[in-house]
Amino acid sequence: MKSRKNWLVGLAALVLAGAGAVWYGLAPRDPMAAGVSECRASTATTERLKPLAKGEVAAVGVSSAPKPPPAIAFTGPDEKPTSLADFKGKTILVNLWATWCVPCREEMPALDKLQAELGGPDFQVVAINVDTRNREKPKVWLKENGITNLAYHADPEGKILQVLQKSGHVVGLPTTFVVDASGCEIALLKGPAEWASPDAVSFMKAALNRP
Repeated sequence: MKSRKNWLVGLAALVLAGAGAVWYGLAPRDPMAAGVSECRASTATTERLKPLAKGEVAAVGVSSAPKPPPAIAFTGPDEKPTSLADFKGKTILVNLWATWCVPCREEMPALDKLQAELGGPDFQVVAINVDTRNREKPKVWLKENGITNLAYHADPEGKILQVLQKSGHVVGLPTTFVVDASGCEIALLKGPAEWASPDAVSFMKAALNRP
């Protein structure tokens, strides 16, 4: 009787262990951990960037653990739905700006110059306007201020700010982050910078692995 009891206890333990193994195998992966794992190769880029976050770009935070950026949707120059995934294959500098944000307006000419100097098949400045009241005002402002090299992207519904506030990317405007060609976020700046300065150009060239 005792041996039968022990056998039943052992059988129950095996069943529980098997069920646990099955559950473990079916359990969803932690998306954050998975994302960091997928972006591990991008650490070679961040190591190049860290010593170059100085001078005019000293406030840029270079990631120690690159990961996919938050999923955000906006409209492109043709007003069709666009996402960061559409830029995979090229490094992008994503900038959120608004016409009511004075520091945003002040740094737009520099972003325009950066696009003119480094823009190409492997790099693009993706400036996303987040004005929600007058959809034509940002376009007019860009034209009046000679901003001609930046493609116009916008989120007139204001949904991006909600997403990026929750993720901790945004506490105010402007906010800028860099996503490499593999789709991994490698740097983040909360605030303005002189993006056409030699410091910024050297920083972005390192992100592109250009001489």
